[in-house]
Amino acid sequence: MTSLLSVKNLNVVLGNQKILEDVAFELNKGDGLAIIGPNGAGKTVLFKALLGIVPYTGQINWQPNVKIGYVPQKVDIDRYLPLTLEDFLFAKIKTLGLDKSEIKNNLEIVGLKPGILKSTVGHLSFGQFQKALIVFALLGSPDVLLLDEATVGVDVPYETQIYEIIRRLQEKRELTVITISHELDIVYRYATKVLCLNRKMLCFGAPREELTKEAIVSIYNHAAIYHHQH
Repeated sequence: MTSLLSVKNLNVVLGNQKILEDVAFELNKGDGLAIIGPNGAGKTVLFKALLGIVPYTGQINWQPNVKIGYVPQKVDIDRYLPLTLEDFLFAKIKTLGLDKSEIKNNLEIVGLKPGILKSTVGHLSFGQFQKALIVFALLGSPDVLLLDEATVGVDVPYETQIYEIIRRLQEKRELTVITISHELDIVYRYATKVLCLNRKMLCFGAPREELTKEAIVSIYNHAAIYHHQH
């Protein structure tokens, strides 16, 4: 099977600081990869390298014509602007020349009603806005979805709901999902593979094989709460 993504000997240096060193992994279509590690481990920088927006050395090889959707940790939009959700989403529709029906279809997937399109971005709850960002990323039917701690600040029921939505998308569309998360129970429940980072790659493989108690302590440099679902 040809891999959807192959990363070899990836290094990122920003200024005089080495952020990532010798990272290597492969993903196939439909995989769910969770990237874990302490703050400052280089997780978001890895995403930026995969998107080609920071310089790097090594190899990042995507399958030809792969389409990527990206959900950032936050979006710097002035939420007091009179910008409706419809305006926000339609900007991408217009840019990519997509059919406007994609907005309604993807709203339904994430559980938002069409009436919310007339709401200004500033009037959306945090959870609604995170779902709207997922809708934005899904426009154009990507093959890969990158989620940079997309549920930070969302309460547990909403977080579970969002990950269930993503799991259904994986099953329905064979979507490959790469997510950054600090929640080990989410990793065990939804990821098929885990990549452990602390500037260097510390582990890669199936979560239940790689995330031993000793490995978690090593990754985070202290005794961490250890979740393991059998």
